[in-house]
Amino acid sequence: MVAARAGVSTATVSLVANGKTHGRVSEDNISRVRQAIAELGYVVDSVGSSLAKGVSSIVILVAPDISNPFFAKVIEGVRESLGSDFQLLLSVTEAGEFPRADDIRRLSALRPAGLLVDAPDAAFLENLSTTVPMVLLDAPGVEAYAPSVNLDVASGARELAAHLAGAGHRRVAYLDSVTGTATFTLRRTVFLEAAEALGMSVEPEHRISTTIDVGTAAEAFAAAWPQWRQAGVSAVVCATDTHAYGVLQEARVAGLRIPAELAVAGFDDLPYSASSNPGLTSVHLPATRLGLKAGEQLRGLIEGRDLEQPQLTLESSLIVRGSTERTAAG
Repeated sequence: MVAARAGVSTATVSLVANGKTHGRVSEDNISRVRQAIAELGYVVDSVGSSLAKGVSSIVILVAPDISNPFFAKVIEGVRESLGSDFQLLLSVTEAGEFPRADDIRRLSALRPAGLLVDAPDAAFLENLSTTVPMVLLDAPGVEAYAPSVNLDVASGARELAAHLAGAGHRRVAYLDSVTGTATFTLRRTVFLEAAEALGMSVEPEHRISTTIDVGTAAEAFAAAWPQWRQAGVSAVVCATDTHAYGVLQEARVAGLRIPAELAVAGFDDLPYSASSNPGLTSVHLPATRLGLKAGEQLRGLIEGRDLEQPQLTLESSLIVRGSTERTAAG
């Protein structure tokens, strides 16, 4: 219908609709086709197009629980690297749940150009067995399954333990995430090992887990704090900054002086952490760069290029702020 109205061939309509006119279609024909498209309300059938080409322009990002604002920065990086050539589709699980291979296999009907999988476990990757180009994000321990971009979480966790020990803390509590992905296991395990080596204790009764939510973390801290305080806990380390915001919120309600009576620290270094009151000490994990590099790796695979570094690791660093650092006056 578009071709008939514009007085051109269907092949010309296809070239115009898919933005492939350079050197192939005259400006006059482009104008006529676009006018006919506007008059008829024509929209490209992306499913039909993907069937014809064998692949679509869709990239699927599989993520466990994107309630953590950290993911917004990851997605920002992915979008920047993929540009306008690809559409990003999110496949997200409920809080605390792992993605299921069956769900991703059903999405394969869309003929995606590639997959980005955040924080997968080995069982998921074993069951997935896909031939679609795939890159893993924040996936310590499963790098053998596909090219990956990881974060050096361990280095930051050790820096945080050394910082707290240097400030004189001896009894520390740990507020974890219920999301059982490898990155949270690594954050906790490395911090606990480093803390013990530096003479700090993090007793089992001083470790709790919640979803990545400010209100839930605040409630959990409020319930645990009386016992922690009696036991001499002077610092709380949180698996994410979001958890730490909840602790800071409830600590203010309880009238606690931060950091004189309680030091608080987190992981991720979200934008709000620099401007919170007090500023939150946090292990900086480069979320935007994680998404950017993963997208670049995937784009290389989609375009059939050999990756120079199939396995990348991005550095972490400890950003010390007022929630753990006492001023001369304090």
